Parts: sequence; structure tokens; C-alpha cells
Amino acid sequence: MTETPFRSGFVALVGRPNAGKSTLLNACCGKRLAIATPVAQTTRKRMRAVVNAPGCQIVIVDTPGLHKPKDALGKELNRAALAELSDVDVVAMLVDVTKPVGTGDEWVGAHVDHARAPKILVLTKADLAKPDQVSAQVEAASRLAHFDDVIVTSATEGFNVDAFERLVAERLPEGPKWFPDDMDSDATDEDLVSEFVREKVLLNCREEVPHSVAVSCDEIRWAKDGHASVSCTILVEREGQKGIVVGRGGSMVKRIGQAARKDVERLLGAKVYLELRVQVRPQWRRDANEIRRLGYDAAE
Repeated sequence: MTETPFRSGFVALVGRPNAGKSTLLNACCGKRLAIATPVAQTTRKRMRAVVNAPGCQIVIVDTPGLHKPKDALGKELNRAALAELSDVDVVAMLVDVTKPVGTGDEWVGAHVDHARAPKILVLTKADLAKPDQVSAQVEAASRLAHFDDVIVTSATEGFNVDAFERLVAERLPEGPKWFPDDMDSDATDEDLVSEFVREKVLLNCREEVPHSVAVSCDEIRWAKDGHASVSCTILVEREGQKGIVVGRGGSMVKRIGQAARKDVERLLGAKVYLELRVQVRPQWRRDANEIRRLGYDAAE
């Protein structure tokens, strides 16, 4: 009896900002690894998440949303996302069914079309659209590139998430396990902590703040009793933004810390003391050295 070959490889999730890439990654993993908010360009760091299934291992690569850049950070995020197209076994282009296909999608599609890997068109957020809207979007999005497969999904409802994984697995080459069974991501604890804190800033602060915010996890210290002390720095570009993040009497930064601590405790599996500092670093998004220090460069 011939043994079924083991398949493994990498699938890149690419698309416009807010297409649902991080939400799909989390749904495939069955846990929250990537942050997701309504704010455009929430994802800044490439993340690899591991999905183990019978006979295969799928490594999902979440990439920053492709957009028209306004600064050095935007250019670097685009470069990081596009670099993945030439280095994966499958490319999945995500398109939001609730928004008309536009020039931004066409630009992404043109890059996807040049990728040598098999291509899957993934229509997302189907739970928010009517059937005729979904059908029209499938027809329009299918013209963006030469796709090998098309699938309609709703990651929040779990609709066709397993089917998406099967489509990817069918296209993967035979190969070894790239990651051990107990490893669900290549992100460090520090990376995940900083992202959880940044997510809470994005969700709680006013419109002028989110794109100017970065977070670094400076230290995770373990006490003898099993508790963890975690220190993070929230960076903004102007004093006015610092005032918004700190809030009256420190009320906003306290709210951010309380919300983020729940995710950090779930991640670390321990009680956590979370210290947040807010610093002003003018025009950090235009500073290549700062972008590199924060891990937002394409080489990361």
C-alpha cells in the first residue's frame, strides 16, 4: 500500500488594507495571533503562523496591506509584502466582498499575476454581503489575475475556512515539517506583546493617532512566584498625540493597559504586571533607522 506523501509549504496572504488577512490567519489557527482592527494598515510585521493537519503542514504568512505609501514606513511595508510573492508555494489574494473592486485591487492583482506560485482568489467577509453582491464581486475580482482557484469565505463565521486550508494543502509540494508541532508562530513573545498593546491603542484612540503609533516591548521579567513584569514603550510623533494616548490623569493609557494585559496573560500563561510608557519621537515613520529598530523593515 502506497503511503500518502506529506505536504508542506508556505502560503502568503496578500491584499489591500482591511481585506481580512489577519482575521483569516487567526481563524485557520483557531486562536488570536495576529491583531485585527478596523484601522487600515493594522498589520506592519510579517507573521508566519503554523497550521498542522493530517498529512500536511501549512505555514501562513500574513503580510501588511498593500497601499499607496505616504512615508518611508509605507514604502517598507509594501516592499515587505511584495517580497513574499516570490518566496512562497501558494499566493492567496484576499478581496473584501463589501467594497467595489478598484484601482488598488488592480495594482495588487498585477503583482499577484506575476507570481510563479499557484494563486487562490479569496473573497472575504461574505457574512456582511448579500448573495448577489458576492456573485458580482466574484466576477469582478476574478479578472484581477489568472487564478487557479476561487473561494468565498467568512473568517468571523468560520465559513469555508477549512475549505480554504484544503485548497492550499492541495497546492503544496511534498516536503518536511518546517516547524515543530508545538510551535504556532515564528513571532517572539516580545513581538506579540507589542502588537497586542498597539491593537488596544488603535481601538481606543482617536483618528489622528493610530498611524503615528508604534510599540516596543522592552522587557519581560519573570518573578520567582511565576508572575511576569512586562515593560512597553508606546511611541507617537507629536506631544498632542501623547496627550491623547495618556488621557486625562492617565485614564487612557490605563484603559489600554487593562485591555492589553488580558491578551498578554493569555499569551504568557501567567499573571502579568504591565508597565506602559509613552514617548514622543518626531517623524519616526520617516526614519529608516527607527523603522529597522522597530522591526518594520522588509528584511525582518
